[in-house]
Amino acid sequence: MPLTPRERIAYQAIIDRPPLKLPDGIRMPVWLIVNVEHWDARRPMPRTVLPPPMGTPLLPDIPNWSWHEYGMRVGFWRIYESLKSRRIVPTLATNGSVCEVYPRVVQAAHEAGWELMGHGWLQGPMHNLEDQRLSVRRTIEALSRISGKAPVGWESPGLTETADTADILAEEGIRYVADWVLDDLPCELKTTAGPLVTLPYTVEINDVAIMAVAQHSSAELLERGMRQFDRLYAESAVSPRIMSISVHPYLSGVPHRIGYLEQLLDYIASHAGAVFWSGERILDWYVSARTGAQA
Repeated sequence: MPLTPRERIAYQAIIDRPPLKLPDGIRMPVWLIVNVEHWDARRPMPRTVLPPPMGTPLLPDIPNWSWHEYGMRVGFWRIYESLKSRRIVPTLATNGSVCEVYPRVVQAAHEAGWELMGHGWLQGPMHNLEDQRLSVRRTIEALSRISGKAPVGWESPGLTETADTADILAEEGIRYVADWVLDDLPCELKTTAGPLVTLPYTVEINDVAIMAVAQHSSAELLERGMRQFDRLYAESAVSPRIMSISVHPYLSGVPHRIGYLEQLLDYIASHAGAVFWSGERILDWYVSARTGAQA
């Protein structure tokens, strides 16, 4: 029988853990995740910006499909150039099918040195899939063809999992997962294939949660992001903390929002010892630091 969430990860107060050491000169890693997705026009859209007219759903849902498509045609490249000019290398969370439908996007990210992280085969909840393992395998294979190596990280669409998902991911070679937003440091989940590390992903500094769900103003990403950074940066003087920022091209890549993301990145970069790390780099640091703390 699959483990319950509590069986997978026991409660442990962050103040009770052995201290972990960051490399000299580094005070706080920041993990930036750019999410790219394939929204199948033959299905209901994962999210909507316009409700159906007179409450009557329709397929294809052209306005909402186009809202997302703008992000892939224009918004992604706006974010891409912004990060390139700042020499920030993020993690690209991508549906496996994006490699087929939008190969230009994934190839550009790979050539720029971005980490590729699995994000499901198609944008849709994991618990609705007939075969989760097939989705995981297809995604790993698609990303491997682009980068030449299997991805080590996974973010389920909408952070959705079933009781079996963590086991499947670990069995298929995934080493870290972003779905469990329960800590400011990496932690470990028990699985049938050994420990699976959960990295500190975010629903707080996340443009979907802020703008698409809570309907806050575009400036909220900057304001909330600065306050989040300030507190974690202060705490990191005593013990390491990880901050993550999650953005989507159809939201943060539009003209009236991109400036707030850029201001947040510049604010973070202005602080001594604040660095932008990929998920894989955070994972490697954690594994090494944890081993040192236990020695």
